[in-house]
Amino acid sequence: MNLNLDFATILERWPAFLDGALLTLELAFIATVLGTVIGVLGAIGRRSHHPVISRICGIYVEAIRNTPLLVQIFLVYFGLASIGLKFSAFAVAAAALTINVGAYTTEIIRAGFDSVPRGQIEAAEGLALSRPQIYWHVVMWPAIEKVYPALTSQFVLLMLASSVTSQISAEELTAVANYVQSDTYRAFETYILVALVYVALSLIMRAGFWLLGLAIFPRRRRLGTPL
Repeated sequence: MNLNLDFATILERWPAFLDGALLTLELAFIATVLGTVIGVLGAIGRRSHHPVISRICGIYVEAIRNTPLLVQIFLVYFGLASIGLKFSAFAVAAAALTINVGAYTTEIIRAGFDSVPRGQIEAAEGLALSRPQIYWHVVMWPAIEKVYPALTSQFVLLMLASSVTSQISAEELTAVANYVQSDTYRAFETYILVALVYVALSLIMRAGFWLLGLAIFPRRRRLGTPL
């Protein structure tokens, strides 16, 4: 059996692949930022003493974590359309990815909150710090520092999972690959190239998160603790 690989035809479409890769990173960036906000609020809500707030946050987390991402994307895409709200495929993809990663981020950050010793909180209360001050200085920031590696891994996985948004015609990297392979009939070469691009994007994101960690967690940098 002869395997005749021809990457020249595929590489001619590099502007399309570049646009797809940039859109993938843009989706990942939006979902990472908004998902982090949702995760912090959700973690606070899950630990709330108000049972209604805690239950609502718990239902959100369990509903998202126990359903496929593709189904969630379809629910957002067709759900908004059914009530007359028309958005671009990119906006719907960003919203669905944000909702998805927000649930996982909630649980990761909540685990970080739970790891903070109760004695530290009691000491902060003894110093008459307000509840927002306690959450920011004693609970949230140290907690996020502890779970930062898990958070960054989750965000990289989110970037890779964004490939399923091609099912609603979001023109990210996988969607571009589908167009190229259907036009060139070089599916094997196309997806080899796309796989390499995803590896490069993952490495770029991990390097970016590593540098960000060095900047926002100077204590770890001084101690030489890996991020």
